[in-house]
Amino acid sequence: MAHNYLLEIGLEDMPAHVVTPSLKQLADKAAAFLNDNHLAFDRIEQFATPRRLAILVSGLAAKQADVEEDVKGPARKIAQDAEGNWSKAAIGFTRGQGMTVDDITFRAIKGVDYVYLHKAIAGKPAAALLPGLIDVVKSLTFPTRMKWGANDFEYIRPIHWLVSLLDDQVIPMQLLDIQAGRRTEGHRFLGEPVELATAQDYVPALLAQKVIVTPADRKAKIAAQIAAIAEANDWTIDLDADLLEEVNNLVEWPTAFAGRFDEKYLAIPEAVLITSMKDNQRYFYARDAAGRMVNAFIGVRNGNTEYLDNVIAGNVKVLTARLEDAAFFYAEDQKKTIADYVARLQTVSFHDKIGSMAAKMARVKTIAGLLADRVGLAEADKGHLLRAAEIYKFDLVTAMVGEFAELQGVMGQVYATLAGEDPAVALAIKEHYQPISADGELPTSTVGTLLAIADKLDSLMSFFAVDLIPSGSNDPYALRRQAFGIVRMIAAHHWSFPVTAVQQAVVTALSAADQTSGLDYAHNQAALTDFMRDRVAQYLSATTSRHDILDAVVNSTTVDVAGMIDAAAVLTKHQDDSDNKAVMEALGRVVRIADKQPVNVAVDSALFENSTEKALHDAISAAKSGYGDQPSEANYQALRGLTPAITDYFTETMIMADDPAVRANRLSELTGLAAMIHQFGDVTAVIVK
Repeated sequence: MAHNYLLEIGLEDMPAHVVTPSLKQLADKAAAFLNDNHLAFDRIEQFATPRRLAILVSGLAAKQADVEEDVKGPARKIAQDAEGNWSKAAIGFTRGQGMTVDDITFRAIKGVDYVYLHKAIAGKPAAALLPGLIDVVKSLTFPTRMKWGANDFEYIRPIHWLVSLLDDQVIPMQLLDIQAGRRTEGHRFLGEPVELATAQDYVPALLAQKVIVTPADRKAKIAAQIAAIAEANDWTIDLDADLLEEVNNLVEWPTAFAGRFDEKYLAIPEAVLITSMKDNQRYFYARDAAGRMVNAFIGVRNGNTEYLDNVIAGNVKVLTARLEDAAFFYAEDQKKTIADYVARLQTVSFHDKIGSMAAKMARVKTIAGLLADRVGLAEADKGHLLRAAEIYKFDLVTAMVGEFAELQGVMGQVYATLAGEDPAVALAIKEHYQPISADGELPTSTVGTLLAIADKLDSLMSFFAVDLIPSGSNDPYALRRQAFGIVRMIAAHHWSFPVTAVQQAVVTALSAADQTSGLDYAHNQAALTDFMRDRVAQYLSATTSRHDILDAVVNSTTVDVAGMIDAAAVLTKHQDDSDNKAVMEALGRVVRIADKQPVNVAVDSALFENSTEKALHDAISAAKSGYGDQPSEANYQALRGLTPAITDYFTETMIMADDPAVRANRLSELTGLAAMIHQFGDVTAVIVK
């Protein structure tokens, strides 16, 4: 007979961002517990509100499955002496299995007798095992934790009740002084405590107490209420997914409402209005039929419609105070010029070991100019890039960004536009922060992309120069994210970016411009190269299923970001070719020999001793004539076309000839060919079948 088991953790209100991941963690760990204890079940339903995390296990087996197994022990010659007496090894083996030597049987394996025990283990009832789930409750991890009372125990918020029901039976468990039972709490203001008769009563019983415990149902209700408000007012409301998720985890009984603020505040930039509503107050905003923002906000109350006018009035008052501040900052900021703000950056520290924000901008301008030349940026765009680099951090010292830090870059674009800067410059100021997360949006403009790369590259080189290198999970300056952002931007634009060469060019340029501030930017260059190599591997792990191909390309000697990505794509494309084994083996043999004993001298055809040497030399010369600087399909096909000549060459030619001149000539031929092959990384790492 299948059973249902309910586990609920009742807490003080959790932060909204913690609710969903904590619920998933509870469900995953509970499933692992049940599987580890061989308790079969059909599914686990998940329930959560700000005050509770709960799971309902359906189709739970009444007990563990009975287990029968044969356990192998020592060989007979070890288990018994010549007279048939049991040895200590045999006695110890049987005792360890909870049995005696009377239970021993023998089985022959390849002519040798071994001790065997047949064990029949009766499964334990579920009711006897489920109390162990208290360890799952204790094991949940959170970004922040707290203590309460005189306890040393830490959790996201104080725990006030536990429910543990197997059908209608309370499964005992205890955490601190809290005994699990069948009593749960309804809505804090609209409901009452309720005694659950059975585990399956959970959802309807709490619904009667004004608590919607199913997150998806609660979210659907919020969306429907907001849609009704939009329809009634002929508005379009952006139902931002992240904000909806956050609001959903702040309420147990949602009631959406709309409020109005003074039209005069619409003169404030939209970004400021949206931030004030969405990020600060968790309101949705609305637009009219023409797409213009209206002086309205949509909030969600944790309650019913009673006294809703008072709730709206209170929210209007709070939002108005925020908007009044924003309007003041906006007006005050425009009284100064961009040059005034840039001058103030001389006194703003980027990092106490590295220097000021103004010094960083000077370095970034130099790096940006270098990158512009590398990618062949048009002169007009280069001018926009250099201008953006001169001023791109100026909004950090504006009053608006001082109050609304999340608007950095956004206000830079707004103020730069008001000051008459070119739109390309203004957009780059906004975009240089992107991507702001591992999968965040990339800059849309070339100028913004190059400024973003220059800014992040300067941060990487500066922090590595002063030995502030991420280790383990410690990365206080988000250098991994910044490096990964560079990889993503390079991949998107398909620019050549040999990490070591770029670093050396930057060091040379900064030294020539006297912008090093006494720091050794060549320091830890190799470490930064390896750091970037790891980020490329991270990028490729999401697109390349073959780990051997990933290992091959990231071990490229040039560490060219785009080159490694292209090489992986080409090798992956041809991994199932009928001749892939022959190609990889031929190229791998060249590389293994050449890398072991490289020789770089001019190949002398007069030293050829057989026709295969000339044939390979001519084939390599032909391939080189059209061989591009970056890994490509054409380059792969050129190498692929060399396979027959390489195979014949090794069949007829002894590389390590007795004559030193002949030997060096042959090694030089292979060294040159290996250099072409290395464009695709370490092909010897590719596994072929």
